[in-house]
Amino acid sequence: MKKIKTMSKKADFKELLDAGVHFGHLKRKWNPAMAPYIFDEQKGIHVIDLNKTIAHLEQACAAVKQIAKSGKKILFVATKKQAKQILADRVKAVNMPYVTERWTGGMLTNFATTRKSIRKMASIDKMATDGTWETLSKRERLFKTRQREKLEKNFGSIAEMTRIPAAIFIVDVLKENIALKESVRLNIPTFAMVDTNSDPRDVDFPIPSNDDATKSIAIILDHVTEAIREGLAERKTAKEQQEADKKEQEAKKAEAKSKADEKKAEDKKEAEGKVEDKKPAEKETKKAAPKKAAAKKEEKKEAKTEDAPKKKAAAKKPAAKKKTTAKKAEKVEVKDEEE
Repeated sequence: MKKIKTMSKKADFKELLDAGVHFGHLKRKWNPAMAPYIFDEQKGIHVIDLNKTIAHLEQACAAVKQIAKSGKKILFVATKKQAKQILADRVKAVNMPYVTERWTGGMLTNFATTRKSIRKMASIDKMATDGTWETLSKRERLFKTRQREKLEKNFGSIAEMTRIPAAIFIVDVLKENIALKESVRLNIPTFAMVDTNSDPRDVDFPIPSNDDATKSIAIILDHVTEAIREGLAERKTAKEQQEADKKEQEAKKAEAKSKADEKKAEDKKEAEGKVEDKKPAEKETKKAAPKKAAAKKEEKKEAKTEDAPKKKAAAKKPAAKKKTTAKKAEKVEVKDEEE
């Protein structure tokens, strides 16, 4: 068995004593398996050890609280006369399924058939709303009404139980032995009030207590239902916290996205501004380009005009040189002739 954290609220010893939780059965009716939970024997009646009752009750309440916190259902079973109304009143408040009439054999082991009976009850209810009830004969209506009452009596309190429960709480395991056997067969955790005439070995979380007195049953159920209420409240707060965290994360994401969008818009504007700055410069360069080309052409023309006389002079120089050389040659010839 797993160790489970105990509840913050403890059961009071005097409170249990006043409720008569410590009273067991006659010595001759006892079950030897209950020996560890028996404190003493007085006038042929066994007295239950309330310290062990408190310890086991705390452990059971802690386990029940965890099951309720996880959002699962716990089925309560008490078909004995003195426990019926007490259980129904307390369990209705925490919105859990319960059985206070006859335990139908196979309610858990043959759960598919149980669901069929519940669906049948729902179909009869639907007849009254969709108008088909008016088309039935008087005899058929009477038959359907009786059938509906019978189904309501046996399955009305478990109509909202769509699947096998996560746990089962039993008042008096001797009377509800079929329910206990079914839960053991399906490996469903069992919580039970066990008296000195009961066998606690088949129960996962036995609570040694008087399962016959109304006050005893009421006080034990009060503690168990209170634990369920606490578990449901914690589940609700956890859900709210989760939703708040989710909203906060979404808000942060939206904020980050808006900042990113703003940055993109700013970058786009800057890029557009740079492009606009480049355009007039390009226009100026384009305008200046033909002017530069014209200036270069003019420079080339000027250079050509300046180079033309120089070229002519350079052309004349070789001609003059030829003439001088020719004259020199004539002079040389004349000297030779004179000689």
